[in-house]
Amino acid sequence: MRVLVTGGTGFTGGRLAEMLAARGDQVVALARESSDTSRLKKAGIEIATGDIRLLDDVVRAADGCEVIYNIAALYRAAKFPDSVYYDVNVGGAENVLHAAEKLGTKRVVHCSTVGVHGKVKQLPVDETAPFAPGDIYQETKLAGEMKAKEAADRGLPVVITRPAGIYGPGDMRFLKLFATIQNGKFRMIGSGDVVYHFTYVDDLCRGFMVCAEHPDAVGGTYILCGKKYHPLTEVVSIVSECVGVPVKRGSIPVWPVMAAATLCEAVCRPLKIEPPLYRRRLDFFIKDRAFTGEKASRELGFEAECSLREGFRRTAEWYFEQGLLRGAAPSKLREACAAKV
Repeated sequence: MRVLVTGGTGFTGGRLAEMLAARGDQVVALARESSDTSRLKKAGIEIATGDIRLLDDVVRAADGCEVIYNIAALYRAAKFPDSVYYDVNVGGAENVLHAAEKLGTKRVVHCSTVGVHGKVKQLPVDETAPFAPGDIYQETKLAGEMKAKEAADRGLPVVITRPAGIYGPGDMRFLKLFATIQNGKFRMIGSGDVVYHFTYVDDLCRGFMVCAEHPDAVGGTYILCGKKYHPLTEVVSIVSECVGVPVKRGSIPVWPVMAAATLCEAVCRPLKIEPPLYRRRLDFFIKDRAFTGEKASRELGFEAECSLREGFRRTAEWYFEQGLLRGAAPSKLREACAAKV
């Protein structure tokens, strides 16, 4: 098939584009002129220069494509005003949907987030849980998802996906966790009893593909998540194994860190500087994230395959290969990764 991937220069969209191209699809990636597209070009992916915030650019990129994977999003970055989140996460979604309607696209896979459910109260959460977005990213992702739902109700063949905690080789979001554990600077904030749900990027991309192809997926909403969720104490322990450094004991109370984050944002945001610490990042330590992919399994036959331990091994190996972690990978990590080849 000929397919369009928005967000192809990002972590998730880039990996999806690579996997689609590897299986033989003709892949087009919408990318701004200033974006680094070398990775995509190396994979044989066609670049459509444009901006998701401009409808004409999206229509031009989507022309002739049977499927659009809308992965583009502005994630948590405190230096941007709220209006930019709306332009990308809501306006961009509207442009994709309008382009699909105009061109008669056969399927649109829209990437939302489990974050639309906010802080979960009962574990695990499924697709029927109430919406409770807790920040501008989650609010605008929910608004974009509602645009997709409205289009589906009008008859457009849309599938909405809600990924949880995406990670894997190439991800930079969780590098700080690995690096601070390796250099001994990591300290747990709070009790560490809260749970987090990770999703290995290749599993997620397979889920996207299933949603693009399964006849029963149209009009549906699916949480795509890893096999199980884990308490932060276990997450940190697994990272410790991967980097070969024991975690220091002790934790820091939440309130002084939250106060410092609030101050950092107040100083940095008016100057359009990314603050070294901000409140949204602290959600990792204070909000439970636990979901179930049972609906995707039951209706689409999709289930994640990669365990957290194996996914973290692969991710850590990539960090070491790229020089993002100090020194060489621990021998146990190299041996474990080699055994999987």
